Amino acid sequence: MVREQYIDRLKEVKDGSGWDFIVIGGGATGLGIAVDAASRGYKTVLLEQSDFAKATSSRSTKLVHGGVRYLQKGDVALVREALHERGYLSRNAPHLVKNQRFIIGNYQWWEKPFYTLGLTFYDILAGNMSLGRSLPMSKKEVIRHIPQIEQNQLKGGVLYHDGQFDDSRLAINLMQTAVENGAVVVNYVRVSSLIKDQQQTIVGVVAEDTIGGSTFELKGKCIINATGIFVDEIIKMDKPDEKPLVRPSQGVHVVVDRSFLDSDDAIMVPKTSDGRVMFGVPWHNRVILGTTDTPVKEFVLEPRALEEEVDFILETAGRYLTKKPKREDVRCVFAGLRPLAAPKKHAEEAKTKEISRSHKLLASDSGLITITGGKWTTYRSMAEQTVDLAIKTKGLDFKPCKTRHLKIHGYKKNPDRNDHLYIYGSDQEQILQLQKNNPAYAQKLHQELDFTVAEVVWAVKKEMACTVDDVLARRVRALYIDAKISVEIAPAVASIMAKELQKDTKWEEEQVRDYVSLAANYIF
Repeated sequence: MVREQYIDRLKEVKDGSGWDFIVIGGGATGLGIAVDAASRGYKTVLLEQSDFAKATSSRSTKLVHGGVRYLQKGDVALVREALHERGYLSRNAPHLVKNQRFIIGNYQWWEKPFYTLGLTFYDILAGNMSLGRSLPMSKKEVIRHIPQIEQNQLKGGVLYHDGQFDDSRLAINLMQTAVENGAVVVNYVRVSSLIKDQQQTIVGVVAEDTIGGSTFELKGKCIINATGIFVDEIIKMDKPDEKPLVRPSQGVHVVVDRSFLDSDDAIMVPKTSDGRVMFGVPWHNRVILGTTDTPVKEFVLEPRALEEEVDFILETAGRYLTKKPKREDVRCVFAGLRPLAAPKKHAEEAKTKEISRSHKLLASDSGLITITGGKWTTYRSMAEQTVDLAIKTKGLDFKPCKTRHLKIHGYKKNPDRNDHLYIYGSDQEQILQLQKNNPAYAQKLHQELDFTVAEVVWAVKKEMACTVDDVLARRVRALYIDAKISVEIAPAVASIMAKELQKDTKWEEEQVRDYVSLAANYIF
């Protein structure tokens, strides 16, 4: 998968007959739209200004879920949609999505019947997409499943099921799925302006290859703004005086060693001191603790966690775990920004945790289709609705959606999750073959991590990785598993990539310097 070949192909297409869809943004929603449009048979191109899933889409709690919290708020329609989409995703990408058991520890007498009833309704909403039945648990059962749970005043618990996944790995597989269905998908191409005709209808974009340095125009029938946290930047290219559509909210997660929750089960705290839920989720032999909901003023590609956010997570987790996590136990801290679709009334006064997580979809007078809000779980249905609106708005011949049962690249049933290569699904054998053909490729990047040289080579050759950050953050996830170790292996990764990309030592040095600076935001 050679990025430069795609860039050349984009430059060759000069007229409007070339593309039916130009999708701006390579996060969960944009990639989902590219898969949807391409699989229907529309000529599709996707442009991402940085790397795929660079922003919000790689910084989630790693859950494919209906949203127990939204059920508490009475948003039944949102929960029902998400639960059904959870089912489709678990069936279409079983190599990345798994059934995860969650346990809510009960410390008040009323909590067990209350949460059992609520979660039974959660199961009913899932219908035949249910992952398993919610059940009350005795104190003894809770302790047997999660020995590290705080036992003082523990009265029992409630078990329920949701999905768990690897977010940026799914994004990469969606990119590959879009390409397999005929789309042209490229990263590090920034849209700098929109092209309008004499009737002020948007007919294309001006794009800049930020790696190669060239600028070119693309013409298309449907221009989709799926840029997540940067959605208002594209809207202002269309209407400079338009008020912001989204509000920024920061969510922070802390990654600690598995010993703090030495169980295959996750824990869920239904109400923290700030009114949110908190999770402790097993993930790649680590535990993710989070999240927060902090209003911030601006959207940036690399947000940084606040001291008070990290302290809040550690303090809250410490209330529910016998082994209390401290700052020195933190392997990684990552912050993500949510592009919450702000309410029209009292937008400034609304607390971000009170803003609906449902998405907003709209078409401007000039024909720009904008999608914002939502979450990973509902990316497919959001994409379907976006493509349907674009077809209607631009008068394209209707072709039905095919993604509900479309297998995502890497599809493989019942993967061996004890083998860290399981995340590659059906591509796993090819990576093993690389290691067999060249024994040097089988070497680990670090003795404390499972990742091998072959995975870096694969990321460059098959997954369009262009930088050390692309590899360590979103292809092998080393940054999120242990930020300090990822810094140690950055020079080796840069060297491997330089050989594959035919770069010089100056490029290597710049890559390492940039990565060390970036990773500092993840180390506390």
